[in-house]
Amino acid sequence: MGEKKNVYSEEVKRRVIEMKLSKKYTNKQIMKKFGIRSVSQIKRWMKWFRDGEEHRLSQPIGKQYSFGKGPEELNEVDQLKRQIRHLEIQNEILKKVPGNRKELVPEIVIELVESLKEVYTVSMICDCIRVPRSTYYRWAQKSWEPTELEQLIIDICKSLHYRVGHRMVKKLLKEEHNISVNRLTAQRIMQKYKIQCRVKPKRKSNIAGESKCVVPNLLEQNFKADRPNQKWVTDITYLPFGESMMYLSTIMDLYNNEIVAYRVSHNQEEELVLETLKAACNGRETKGLILHSDQGAQYTSYAFQELAEEKGIITSMSRKGNCFDNAVIESFHSTIKSEEFYTHQKMRLTNSIVLEKVELYMYYYNYIRPFSKLNCLSPVQFRAKAA
Repeated sequence: MGEKKNVYSEEVKRRVIEMKLSKKYTNKQIMKKFGIRSVSQIKRWMKWFRDGEEHRLSQPIGKQYSFGKGPEELNEVDQLKRQIRHLEIQNEILKKVPGNRKELVPEIVIELVESLKEVYTVSMICDCIRVPRSTYYRWAQKSWEPTELEQLIIDICKSLHYRVGHRMVKKLLKEEHNISVNRLTAQRIMQKYKIQCRVKPKRKSNIAGESKCVVPNLLEQNFKADRPNQKWVTDITYLPFGESMMYLSTIMDLYNNEIVAYRVSHNQEEELVLETLKAACNGRETKGLILHSDQGAQYTSYAFQELAEEKGIITSMSRKGNCFDNAVIESFHSTIKSEEFYTHQKMRLTNSIVLEKVELYMYYYNYIRPFSKLNCLSPVQFRAKAA
């Protein structure tokens, strides 16, 4: 006499399907929990679910039928419900198709099928995205190498530490390699290989409006300069990445956005800005130069104003509470944090590593980083070419 078959309730079958879809349990764990003897039983239930035949979960033993060929007692409403379920599954698959289906390159198709085949059959996925199943298997057996253009874009992004966007990559391809591509093509390739630059988060500003300044605002948001050492901007920012809080004081030349001097300190006393200004003036002609800052206590101090006057510098200050009056240096401080410190998983660094990273980034920014406004040249390259 044959071995008696196990009978599983519809509730058990649906619970097994839920556990499989969660991807948190193995077949062995599910079989042990519900006393299922054969893994083929789980596979059969999952196939019914994928094919939109959930009605079969409640059928009695021995009464087998497939989708579209149900028993006579199923009326037209039940048949219609199964067809609707089948269409819903197709819709769910199509939602995961990126962009236009015409853009489904082999790599994307393979990635899509691999991510969905635990829930839906390969045939159903391929049918929804209109790719023959045989074509998918042929693609899956190949190893895909970057094209010449893709490799060129990868090399550009790698050389610039993945800190430039697709617009800059497009310009560099034209300037350095005489290759014209649509910026969306560059963007698609960067997205494909996950080499996009990190987007700086936009922060909201609350403008307090006009206020009485310690010295006049001579710059008035005119951030263009005709020659080096004509207009400088300066500011202090926090560096909360090391063992203790540190502060970065920077002076930038608006002619080519070059950082002419910077200093890092464990405090933000006036000595920090004095040392930065002395370093900036060393070996440079500063008579008549405009130096713009905010109304921080360090810049309104007598010591700072006297040193600036001694060097022939004319000081200028933003309106109180108006960050837009000093937007260029504010943006630079946001950029160094975004590109150098926020690009990796957050971790506590030593102070010496923070100092090293600041030094490396300053060199990269002045000598390597290309700027659109400088014809894709770095600040130092632009100054040397202009000279």
